[in-house]
Amino acid sequence: MITHHCRIVNKTIIVDGVVLFHSDAASLDDFLLDAYKALKIDYPKFYKMDNLSKAGFLAAEMLLKKSPALKYAGEKISLVLANAHASLDTDMKYAQASQSVPSPALFVYTLANIVAGEICIRHKIKGENAFFVSETFDAALFESYVSMIPADHLCLAGWVDVMGKHHDVFLYLQDNASPGKPHRASTLNELYKKEYGTVNG
Repeated sequence: MITHHCRIVNKTIIVDGVVLFHSDAASLDDFLLDAYKALKIDYPKFYKMDNLSKAGFLAAEMLLKKSPALKYAGEKISLVLANAHASLDTDMKYAQASQSVPSPALFVYTLANIVAGEICIRHKIKGENAFFVSETFDAALFESYVSMIPADHLCLAGWVDVMGKHHDVFLYLQDNASPGKPHRASTLNELYKKEYGTVNG
């Protein structure tokens, strides 16, 4: 069952349909930092992350603090993510930095699945994890893949896409031991698209 979901779009963080934070910050960098401070998260490593990891981290933070995650051993928490731009946002920044002095801090984030690693480290997730790249949000992919994860696992899944000013995040929790909405592609599409308007470009 889909128990909780988080949307980050248009410099707004929405959890289960409720706006938790909005900012008119001039840049995505400022918005992510403002959100981190406003939500009173204490995790200094956040400051060194790239924007893709920061966006995924914030959404995961909002969801896992609402869930009964502590009742699951790390081996029984899974993570399935996807996006359209992989790590291209950071790849381009690294390529630009390499014209003078290559930045090791940027190089660390030139793989799309690093955001998954950051979330796993923070929440001690040790179960199944996967990262897919597709042109658009693919609800059928999530329905199919997440359904293969053992039924006694908690699964954090969804879309984390960042490119320049563009940020489009939709994460959700799939928990068969709790009440919620059926885990179907139609439900995922409805939650991804409803009430939030058009994602920023």
